[in-house]
Amino acid sequence: MSTPVIEFRGVALTYPGPPPVSALKPSDLRIEPGEYITVVGPSGSGKSTFLNVVGLLDAPTAGTYLLDGIDTGELPDADRTALRGRRIGFVFQSFHLLPHRSAMENVRLAMLYSHAVPRADRPSRARAALRRVGLGHRVDAQPTRLSGGERQRVAIARALVARPSLLLCDEPTGNLDSGTAESILALLDELHGDGMTVVVITHDPGVAARARRTLTIRDGELSETRRVDA
Repeated sequence: MSTPVIEFRGVALTYPGPPPVSALKPSDLRIEPGEYITVVGPSGSGKSTFLNVVGLLDAPTAGTYLLDGIDTGELPDADRTALRGRRIGFVFQSFHLLPHRSAMENVRLAMLYSHAVPRADRPSRARAALRRVGLGHRVDAQPTRLSGGERQRVAIARALVARPSLLLCDEPTGNLDSGTAESILALLDELHGDGMTVVVITHDPGVAARARRTLTIRDGELSETRRVDA
């Protein structure tokens, strides 16, 4: 059996009070390499907490979280940060691109603190990532001269450039019109088809339905549904 990309063993997160708030209740979860998972839930349900825990932005207050078989609770902060940079690519609703840097520079910046990619290889890696998302012809364009869909593609290229084992997307189509959103979702489908493990947090039932597994968070509790044809 392969090592799961994500494994929760009784993972929970409680914010201190008074009164304490149980943002994520004890949860077991296993996500295998190459899976496509969507995460849904109403506002305030715990989706952001789930994102922060999976993304190694917040440490759980109970349980064990293994990322690619590595017990993240045993790591000092510097090692958690390095692991996050190597293993997780983030895609956000608001793109988070530097407006006065080119697409190429924005993607290269993702490797600035990475010791895994030699400095001499970074330009070619950035170009390859931009070509992979269909922007090989826009490497020198600044985000202010790109459409919303192109900016999100740059953000996806930035997330991919370190060749992570997990692509973690937070409302990746939330700022896009329906046609542009569909093109971004098609790109995520392609990446999944190439073997990438994809987790998408969304409020959109249509986006959620694209995955074979959907996690629902309500009042901090995780539950799961699977497509009948899964």
